[in-house]
Amino acid sequence: MAACLLHLYLEPQLSLSASLHSLFFIIFGGLPPLPSVLRRGGEMEFSGDRFDVVVVGAGIMGSCTAYEAAKRGQKVLLLEQFDFLHHLGSSHGESRTIRATYPEAYYASMVQESYRLWEAAQSEIGYRVLTKTPHLDIGPASNKSLQCVIANCEPDSINAQILHRSQLHDMFSGAFQLPDQWIGVVTDAGGVIKPTKAVAMFQALAIRRGVVLRDRMEVKDIQRDEEGGGIWVSAAGGDRFWGRKCVVAVGAWMKKLVKAVTGRVLPIQPLHTTVCYWKIKEGHEKEFSPETAFPTFASYGEPYIYGTPSLEFPGLIKIAMHGGHPCDPDRRDWASGSGGVLVDSVIPWIELVLEGRVEAGKPVMKQDCMYSMTPDGDFIVDFLGGEFGKEVVVAGGFSGHGFKMGPVVGRILAELAILGEAAGFELKHFRLGRFEEDPKGNAKEFEDQVSSHVSQNHE
Repeated sequence: MAACLLHLYLEPQLSLSASLHSLFFIIFGGLPPLPSVLRRGGEMEFSGDRFDVVVVGAGIMGSCTAYEAAKRGQKVLLLEQFDFLHHLGSSHGESRTIRATYPEAYYASMVQESYRLWEAAQSEIGYRVLTKTPHLDIGPASNKSLQCVIANCEPDSINAQILHRSQLHDMFSGAFQLPDQWIGVVTDAGGVIKPTKAVAMFQALAIRRGVVLRDRMEVKDIQRDEEGGGIWVSAAGGDRFWGRKCVVAVGAWMKKLVKAVTGRVLPIQPLHTTVCYWKIKEGHEKEFSPETAFPTFASYGEPYIYGTPSLEFPGLIKIAMHGGHPCDPDRRDWASGSGGVLVDSVIPWIELVLEGRVEAGKPVMKQDCMYSMTPDGDFIVDFLGGEFGKEVVVAGGFSGHGFKMGPVVGRILAELAILGEAAGFELKHFRLGRFEEDPKGNAKEFEDQVSSHVSQNHE
């Protein structure tokens, strides 16, 4: 232990993420043996451990998958192209919302199971990454998405209250000032997740169960082992890893990797999005805290706005527009996509709904993130198919609302890889083939929530 801590002290060039994971390794008993490769005649030859499951991508989906596969007795390797806990994708930052209310009926049960798995993981690790709050959906009473949210609550056993202006005003100490003809739907199935801390939690739990973690491993190719069966995974530096099965969960890089491996083009569009924090007016700070039961919230209509209680930064509240600008995840300029409509659309909403409580002049802080959008806003969770059959599972296109479901998606992916099926889950809405049947994907009864806010000017 002392030697390991001394190593950390003597290596100041280590990134924060590397240092955090070094501490995890110390706490949980060191790393398992790593696979190696030998170079002979200019070719890479594998020599070392073989794995039951190789997981590519160590964001929330990949980290949960590695943990769930290891729980089922599998020998697992988790690969990440950047440093662990990096801020270049979609699994970092200060907060994510968890909510069970959805216009689509098929998400509620997944969120409820995910909520259970979040609690189980927190109990196992011994600390919390999720703060429970109520959740509030608001919007014009005639909005089709909001009508679908209400209709889905009863069948999914979600305890919901439908409130009008005065009732909502009283419930939340006057913070929300709804316009005429707007309503609110309040449930107790809300909360705020700390994303970077959550990813670290699942990686720590995975290490406890023997998962091998390797970062700075940019996967360039995935091939079937024609001789012995299984899958070869090749990284940019020449490393090769063998797995009986492979799960690919690389977020905004999914379209690029799948095209490189198979030539198939998945309809996933990365978006550069901006999250804004606004100053709460003096004297109203306590009204927006989780301690006073201020909710996570979503506002349906044009634009679609979402937010969380004041939690990450004292005196500030996160309020953002659900949308973004098309981008290449490897060529973001970190400037042209960080403002404009994504900020300007929030200002009139604050003036309309949170009048007198939040300063709407400009955000105090902005943070960048990415979405991976599908045409219908639904996930892709399926076998890659083709020559890979059921040996490679892909998960992507989480469209800005997937983080909350990381634990349940991880369970599904682990079971698909190990068993070839995920018992208890209906996955037909997440099939790859749906876009071949209709380029728009799943038919919806309501208006788009994201695409209407997307700039057509690429960065």
